Amino acid sequence: MGMTLTEKILARASGKTSVEPGENIWVSVDLLMTHDVCGPGTIGVFKREFGKDAQVWDKEKIVLIPDHYIFTADERANRNVDILRDFAEEQQIKYFYDIRDRSDFKANPDYKGVCHIALAQEGHTRPGEVLFGTDSHTCNAGAFGQFATGIGNTDAGFIMGTGKLLIKVPATMRFVLDGELPNYLLAKDLILQIIGDIGVAGATYRTLEFAGETVTQMNMEERMTLCNMAIEAGGKNGTVAADETTFEYVRARTNLPFQPVYTDADAKFYSDRHYDVSQLEPVVAKPHSPDNKALARECRDVKIDRVYIGSCTGGKASDFLNAAKIIKGRKVQVPTYLVPATQKVYEDLFSLKYEGQTLSEIFLEAGCIEPAAPSCAACLGGPKDTFGRVNAAEVCVSTTNRNFPGRMGNKEAQIYLASPYTAAASALTGYVTDPREFLG
Repeated sequence: MGMTLTEKILARASGKTSVEPGENIWVSVDLLMTHDVCGPGTIGVFKREFGKDAQVWDKEKIVLIPDHYIFTADERANRNVDILRDFAEEQQIKYFYDIRDRSDFKANPDYKGVCHIALAQEGHTRPGEVLFGTDSHTCNAGAFGQFATGIGNTDAGFIMGTGKLLIKVPATMRFVLDGELPNYLLAKDLILQIIGDIGVAGATYRTLEFAGETVTQMNMEERMTLCNMAIEAGGKNGTVAADETTFEYVRARTNLPFQPVYTDADAKFYSDRHYDVSQLEPVVAKPHSPDNKALARECRDVKIDRVYIGSCTGGKASDFLNAAKIIKGRKVQVPTYLVPATQKVYEDLFSLKYEGQTLSEIFLEAGCIEPAAPSCAACLGGPKDTFGRVNAAEVCVSTTNRNFPGRMGNKEAQIYLASPYTAAASALTGYVTDPREFLG
């Protein structure tokens, strides 16, 4: 019997010729990522279990990325970054993307921004590998044809000391997306459609494998959006098979070797769903769950207070480019927040052009709020002084990945998850808006 992409990766990482769903196996880890929220806890577990003078299993396979609560006066949040820094110096961790001067993030050449996009941009996401991270959206990296998933501090502390983890092999649900993607749809619409169809528990501890001609035509950032939100359906991980698009992206960012694997023709899937994307419409996830799906046009009477374009799911360069296509030459009607995922994306806002103007010029002329320092910011609420944090009873259209009560700040706020197209269109009208009103 053949194996799926995920099964092949896990078989190789466990030294087995084959594995089956439900099987418990020890896997060797290629990379462990942790950030300022979970890093101190992970370090605490590591020191408690392996000894205060213990050495990590591999100084070049651990990535420490402060990104969540960075630009804040909160002393406890700042202390978390100090703990990462002390540990990186003590252990001589090669990849620690530090920030020392919070008053001017551009003066911090080591600082990157949101971990999931920084991992990709720094060449840490490679086909065929096993990546664990102390963040549920670590599945973002599955876009590169690897096994990537989120874990807790205890598991991460164990990996830190051993480089191994015991896991159960997930069954694979395949989603085949075919057809020509209409000019008003983006990957965010597709994944919100899928989550709405199967529910937030519809893929619990399973792999979501995305395939089909629509996916192969996507750039890496759109593939990341698909895999990023696998967790919102309860998924263990999301995957897209590596191809020339993947290889070009990865080889431009790292010289390390990698070995891609592919799903066998006779692989067995838990389920197999097919979509003709040409028949789909722009969708949103209404409060307070990513599976509370509705067509954007059905929500035209929902008045909004703000728009938020950012996060690992919606704060990449291509996300801002797509938003700019709709906003250019028009004026926003509500406060529109721009939060680039990484420092590289921030720079792109001032260099990438659309129809002769930089993206930042387009946004600022339209009345958007000046681009913020790159971080997770309001996507995870954070301290009271977090940029973009929503207030009580506000209604927000957001390109982020999660809209549970309090996720972006106040528990009374209403968050509508949407694509960059839909978010931009909504900013122009002050209501939840189908982007076809501006794209024709």
